[in-house]
Amino acid sequence: MRIGLYPGTFDPVTLGHIDIIKRASTLVDRLVIGVAINRDKGPLFSLEERVAMVESECAKLKVPGGPEFVVHPFENLLIDCARDVGASMIVRGLRAVADFEYEFQMVGMNRVLDASVETVFLMADARRQAIASKLVKEICRLGGDVSKFVPAEVNTALIERLHG
Repeated sequence: MRIGLYPGTFDPVTLGHIDIIKRASTLVDRLVIGVAINRDKGPLFSLEERVAMVESECAKLKVPGGPEFVVHPFENLLIDCARDVGASMIVRGLRAVADFEYEFQMVGMNRVLDASVETVFLMADARRQAIASKLVKEICRLGGDVSKFVPAEVNTALIERLHG
């Protein structure tokens, strides 16, 4: 069984994340979406809320005979999380050159820690390249419409959290 791990904070999950999840799911039998706890980032949504958002969106992607989606919270090293879930590949989405520079360093470190886990990069769809959770939160906080960047349920949750 081919198992891939797509890690992120998903605070909140965006249409860019959903695009990568859809495309990554064609490469594996099981896609584990690793929701990072990452207390340093000070997330807007709790871990439980972020996990529920990702689970809800993944449920919409399930098809008979298709890949399995598993949402897995984690707080350890990414490479340890990959081992924990049995992943042979880590999936990362890239939006811009700045993403690549950071990810290139991460791949180098992860290969030293465990060379058996491969990293696969998927380029963001051109329509989704500008979407970043941080920007989505800022636009919503300032009263802008983020419905083009996030699923409808997430849009509602953002509005309630920031303006409710």
